Amino acid sequence: MRLTVIYENHAGFVKGLLGGHGFSALLEHRGRRVLIDTGTDGEVLLGNMTELGIDPGEIDSVFITHGHYDHTGGLKAFLNAREEPVRVIAHPEIFRRRVALKPHRRDIGIPFDRRELEGLGAEFILKEGPFEFAPGLWSSGEVPRRTWDRAVGYVEENGRLIRDPVPDDIALIVDMGDSVAAVTGCGHSGVLNIAWHAEDVLGKPVRALIGGLHLRGAKKELLNGVVERIDAEMLYAGHCTGLDEYAFLKAGLGERIEPLYVGRVIEL
Repeated sequence: MRLTVIYENHAGFVKGLLGGHGFSALLEHRGRRVLIDTGTDGEVLLGNMTELGIDPGEIDSVFITHGHYDHTGGLKAFLNAREEPVRVIAHPEIFRRRVALKPHRRDIGIPFDRRELEGLGAEFILKEGPFEFAPGLWSSGEVPRRTWDRAVGYVEENGRLIRDPVPDDIALIVDMGDSVAAVTGCGHSGVLNIAWHAEDVLGKPVRALIGGLHLRGAKKELLNGVVERIDAEMLYAGHCTGLDEYAFLKAGLGERIEPLYVGRVIEL
């Protein structure tokens, strides 16, 4: 498999590419090209795709890891840049209305209506459980929360705001024969839970866990737990992992963890 980071918080390592809060990557495996998430800003997404030589029209599928704006904000621009419809794989809960209350109340969900996106060619495949959507490429489905569950923001339900555990947070699992890789957008389900679930889905060890690990602001107890219990051979961490938190993990994991940045290419 080959993964190219298109959109990420960290840039400046590859000339001509822009950074931004969010995540997007191109995954190439067994002849398929999957766009994982679309970042926040469609102009930045398409600009980086152009610089990297990635044609929106040659993408086979889009995989949405969860329904937050910083992973879906570029979806409309991406669809507009294509002539043909495209499958969009996600969890059924991605369109829930989501809000954050700090530092002020604001919407943090998908900034587009489902019908609007379908009118632009999005063909949604929304499933709760694991399934193979292309040869060797799996949606993890909902990730069991065996340990550590940090609610993120709120969802509106029956006129009330309730804490949002982000049940639609899924990972893309890549079958590499004797092992698997898992790509997560934010890791709201918990980095350990995602790694364990990826192993359970296909019954194979996790060679790599790639993406945002949602550890910014995490207590040392949690970070120590990741260092001591993570089974993945490699972690490639970025986006919402946190700089201080990444440094903590680096001190404990050494060469088993590396950073993500716009333009980075990972081949496994």
